[in-house]
Amino acid sequence: MAKVAFLGLGVMGYPMARHLAAKGHEVTVYNRTAAKAERWASENGGRHAPTPRQAAEGQEIVFACVGNDDDLREVTIGPDGAFKAMGAGTVFVDHTTASAEVARELGAAAKAAGFSFIDAPVSGGQAGAENGVLTVMCGGEADTYARVEPVIMSYARASRLLGATGAGQLAKMMNQICIAGLVQGLAEAVAFGRRAGLDINAVLDVISKGAAGSWQMENRGKTMVDGKYDFGFAVDWMRKDLSICLAEARRNGSLLPVTALVDQFYGEVQKLGGGRWDTSALLARLEQ
Repeated sequence: MAKVAFLGLGVMGYPMARHLAAKGHEVTVYNRTAAKAERWASENGGRHAPTPRQAAEGQEIVFACVGNDDDLREVTIGPDGAFKAMGAGTVFVDHTTASAEVARELGAAAKAAGFSFIDAPVSGGQAGAENGVLTVMCGGEADTYARVEPVIMSYARASRLLGATGAGQLAKMMNQICIAGLVQGLAEAVAFGRRAGLDINAVLDVISKGAAGSWQMENRGKTMVDGKYDFGFAVDWMRKDLSICLAEARRNGSLLPVTALVDQFYGEVQKLGGGRWDTSALLARLEQ
């Protein structure tokens, strides 16, 4: 069992930290809203700290899952950041979906200070975090990854090292590019089927068993049909992720025409007031 800290108790971090405690790890948490950290500690028997730096003191591994690049810099290299309390032999594992650029920046800062860094964005959404079945994509040194993998598996069903620092974030970008196209295709199919007068749920039951099947169809098809968008991964967050993908594509010369178009469609969903709707809300745009 390890002594760990977890920074960021949002819809992902809160249950991820809970799984760590349930597996017997000694967990200290930090959250920008202190009341949430206090509630987590009272529910799960861990400790809470008022700053990332204090949460990281004396820990073997420090995990983070925050909002974006700026939030990540604040909890790591900010005035009260965790990096100020970390020393030789410790590891910082970042589960934020952020840029590969910030992963490399923080990886270099950690190395200069004598400790290790793993970028480890996750896929599986809130349900995956709640149920402890996330998929984790990692970048960093092989020996460091080998040390933290058993702890990561407290809330994951799959975790893999995919290359040097930044590789985890690049893999997550691929994941979001795939999802954008899949959800738009599913939304178009549902809208088409409705206009054709078909029993949509019956059709989805059939085609999900064939070549058209996907996680999105299995998990979001029927809720999409019912117009239920009040759960899962929010449109605002998807647009943040797609902006990271598109920026990286400009840097490496990739062409992402479908991704760019779906990003525009999500912008239209935001204008409908759907910024906090689930990403499957692309259907709402087609049915206006």
